[in-house]
Amino acid sequence: MTDTPTFLKDAKDLLTEQSFATGDTWYHGTSSALVDSIKEQGLKRSGDKALKAAAKKTMATIGNNYTESIEPVFLTQSKELAFYWAEQTVRDRSVRVEGDEQPVVFAVKLPEELNAKVKPDVGAASLLLVKEGENFMAYLAGIYQANGYDAPEIDLMRADRLEYLSKLGMAYFDADVDASCLDLITG
Repeated sequence: MTDTPTFLKDAKDLLTEQSFATGDTWYHGTSSALVDSIKEQGLKRSGDKALKAAAKKTMATIGNNYTESIEPVFLTQSKELAFYWAEQTVRDRSVRVEGDEQPVVFAVKLPEELNAKVKPDVGAASLLLVKEGENFMAYLAGIYQANGYDAPEIDLMRADRLEYLSKLGMAYFDADVDASCLDLITG
C-alpha cells in the first residue's frame, strides 16, 4: 500500500461497508511541478501541457500522428484516493519530464450549481481492465481492509453508474475548475 501522509488519511471518516461518503468537497491529485500553474490558472481539462508535448514528440519520432483528447478534470471524494492518483501522475511524468516532483492534493470546492455537475466516472471501467487499474483496485482493497471492511465487490461491466463513485471514489467534472475553487492541502 502507498505510504499516504497521515494528514491525507480520511478513509476512516468517509468509508462505510461498501462505499465512500460524498460531501461538497472533492479532491484532485497531481504533481508538485504543476502547483504554481494550477494556483494561477485553475485545473484545466487535459491540462498537463508538458506531458502532452512529450507524448506528441515521441509519437512524431516514430512516425505516428498524435491526436490530443480532451479529458475532464478527474476528482474523488477522498484525499487518500487523490494521493494515490497524484503518485501515478508523478510516476507518469517521471518517464517523460525531468525534475524532482512530489505528489500533492488539491481540495476542490465548487459552487452548488457546479457541484451538481460532478459525475461518476463510468469510463474508468476501461482503466480498471489494465495493469494500472489492477494496482488501483489492490490499493483500494487495502484501504477498505485497513478500516475493517472487505474489499468492495463490483462487476465493472454491469455496475450501476453510482458504484464507480461510491465504491471506487471515481468522479469527473467536464469543465475547467477556477483557481478560486482550489486549495492545496498541506500537513
